Amino acid sequence: MARAVLVTGAGSGIGLATARLLTAKGYRVYGGVRREEDAARLAQEGVVPLLLDVTREEDLLRARERLVGEGLWGLVVNAGIAVAGPLELVPLSAFREALEVNVLGAFATVKAFLPLLRASRGRVVLMGSVSGLVALPLMGPYAASKFALEALADALRVELLPFGVRVVLIEPGSVATPIWERSLRRAEGYLEPPPPGTEGVYGRYLEVARRVAERSAKRGLPPERVAEAVLKALESPNPRARYLVAHPARARETLLLRLLPAPLRDRLVARFLG
Repeated sequence: MARAVLVTGAGSGIGLATARLLTAKGYRVYGGVRREEDAARLAQEGVVPLLLDVTREEDLLRARERLVGEGLWGLVVNAGIAVAGPLELVPLSAFREALEVNVLGAFATVKAFLPLLRASRGRVVLMGSVSGLVALPLMGPYAASKFALEALADALRVELLPFGVRVVLIEPGSVATPIWERSLRRAEGYLEPPPPGTEGVYGRYLEVARRVAERSAKRGLPPERVAEAVLKALESPNPRARYLVAHPARARETLLLRLLPAPLRDRLVARFLG
């Protein structure tokens, strides 16, 4: 019997590319999505769709019951949202949603399926980001959620060793997926107006954010590159704790920013904002 893998956030981008690749490699793939139209598209591609909102415990428990008979060998925790913008203009509700989906949703997903993964001595693959390594301005809420995922991965990796469950974190750089366009549209709806006297600075920041999002959507890595890293994390006899998936220049930049003294780092990043 083919090994079963559940991929959350499988409706588009990295999740969809991963579901397609794993299906092509002979896995029985379950794709978690929130919309009926995404479920119908997955079914046409040989993926078993599950209507699954990772912030709803009842959805997670229903999905687990669906898999009890077959078992589960791999869990790809990919569902997430991008909340961005100057922190002063980000409402608390939007920041809370980022943590609810990207951190608590990831934790709830792992927690729900651990009984099945212990039984199979399977794998957990968490979808992090280079934003979990270096927090850049205008990406504060998203980076905070991905930094938290780094901590979650470190703790789980050791805690689950006695059960034979391996935990791997994927850290993609900019990827050409719909998340950029969606995050821009969402930000236009939730960002608060700048306080009096700050319009010039924040207006410039927002223009930079638009340019970066548009460039990432056009020039980012294809999501298939990240899917290949997920496959490696699932199939390697001794997977690494982390897989950084980024253009070489972006990878070097990330590692450099982590090593530089804070004053120098901040000056370099400030130039990016103009």
